[in-house]
Amino acid sequence: MTLDNKLGLTDSLELAKMEEKISKTRAKELFEEQLLDDKAAGTYATLAFIHGFLFEEIYDFAGQIRTVNLSKGNFRFAPVMYLASSLENIDRMPHQTFEQIVEKYLELNIAHPFREGNGRSMRLWLDHLLKAELGEVVDWSHVDKEDYLLATKRSAVSTGELKYLLLNNLTDDLTQTRFFKGITYTRQGSCKIQVKVMIIFCR
Repeated sequence: MTLDNKLGLTDSLELAKMEEKISKTRAKELFEEQLLDDKAAGTYATLAFIHGFLFEEIYDFAGQIRTVNLSKGNFRFAPVMYLASSLENIDRMPHQTFEQIVEKYLELNIAHPFREGNGRSMRLWLDHLLKAELGEVVDWSHVDKEDYLLATKRSAVSTGELKYLLLNNLTDDLTQTRFFKGITYTRQGSCKIQVKVMIIFCR
């Protein structure tokens, strides 16, 4: 089932293509116009701003906390009834060191605050935070996509694999090109939206 969208698209593959095209264009604008320069690093408010900016031309829910329960495989993300309080707790987590930053990033991933586009938004949020605190960003061009997705999935049990993967691909080259690469790692596979007893499959 295709998500309701402002583009009027009913084919999920076509929507995915337009999502990628538009979100990349918007991410480019985000950095060219330096729209993150005055945003507080490591906050949900900044993540919501990023998500809203990337997807406002596609979805009405861009930048807004989700109102449905979400799961992928056997893993359920934070329930809607606890989502707001979870995000408040995550906001209070420290983020001065690499370890703290990745822990915070992973907690956000477990929360999965948006209906769609979490991964793309959070990777840009992560680089914004790494840049602010450590003067480095992830060189996503050197991160194998499958390794990253698998490490993220396993992080619910152990965070070591993802920390190792990211740590070994940090760079102090803060050029826009490298900072922009995180947007290309769209999440693959199915996710499920759970509303009471009804389950809707989404990309």
